[in-house]
Amino acid sequence: MKKRGFIASVVFLIVFMAFYFLRDNQPAKGIYQRDEGTIFGTIYHISYEYPENLHQQIKEELKRFDASMSTFNKNSIISRINRNDSTVEADEWFIRVFNTGRDVSAATEGSFDMTVAPLVNAWGFGFKKSDQVTPALIDSIRSFVGQEKIRLAGKKVIKTDLRVMLDASAIAKGYACDVIGELLTKKGIRNYMVEIGGEVSAKGKNTSGKCWRIGINKPIEDQSASAGEIQEIINLCGGGMATSGNYRNFYYKEGKRYAHTIDPRTGYPVEHSLLSATVIAPSCMLADAFATAFMVLGLDKSMEIVEKNPEIDAYFIYADGSEENAVKMSKGFEQYMKR
Repeated sequence: MKKRGFIASVVFLIVFMAFYFLRDNQPAKGIYQRDEGTIFGTIYHISYEYPENLHQQIKEELKRFDASMSTFNKNSIISRINRNDSTVEADEWFIRVFNTGRDVSAATEGSFDMTVAPLVNAWGFGFKKSDQVTPALIDSIRSFVGQEKIRLAGKKVIKTDLRVMLDASAIAKGYACDVIGELLTKKGIRNYMVEIGGEVSAKGKNTSGKCWRIGINKPIEDQSASAGEIQEIINLCGGGMATSGNYRNFYYKEGKRYAHTIDPRTGYPVEHSLLSATVIAPSCMLADAFATAFMVLGLDKSMEIVEKNPEIDAYFIYADGSEENAVKMSKGFEQYMKR
């Protein structure tokens, strides 16, 4: 996951939040460590209340996670599964990601699908590039895309078609935040914030004794990812938060704008007014997966799913034809916006 190619398939896929700390002048109640570095082709920031620095342990945990879930690590478990290595067995991290992905797929009518990578690649957003996308090509690829074409039997992965490939880029970064959160929790840490490429897992309070304050970016069309104007500030005392959008990773061909969000059910890029979806859930992994699915489904269908699911809340930014983008959110999301 350290290669540049990961930026195209992961970082630009669902990273569209700005992370920063907003502190008042109150003295810190304890010693807060702050670590940062690079992983999965993006930057991470981690803050936690603890008397000693744990950055080395954090880096080692991230390295182990990379060896499980990175499609850009040729020796990772997921890469070996994609090569149909009959000797490989899934580890606990892979199993948890796979099962969560399957559940979110079922809850979103197949709009989340870990086997969508070949379609993403065909449209020029993944590991490879393709200048020729035809209906025949898409139909051919769709014959081996679909969550139902792969299953777990114990620790073994069973495919109905050996061409099926898994890509966890729309869920694994969120889960990596949870994994580090779990590491800190095992140390007895009650106050922490883990942010990897915009996805966040948080618990407790910041140095001011308040909820962690996280920024949601305005969806400005900007492929350089340099724009960072804040749309809203969210207060997060626990759980995970993730944002996905289609306003940074896109290309133009013959005058038409193609977004990076591919609908696995049709094989084609989505075309709707939804610009970004921010989800708050019990885990960042769950938030990450739902945010991706909502960018496939669009505003109305996503709102239906959110209102029926008490575990998640969502904040949507969409184009309504005016100069300023419009916002719609679930009823429960308002609690995170209180000043």
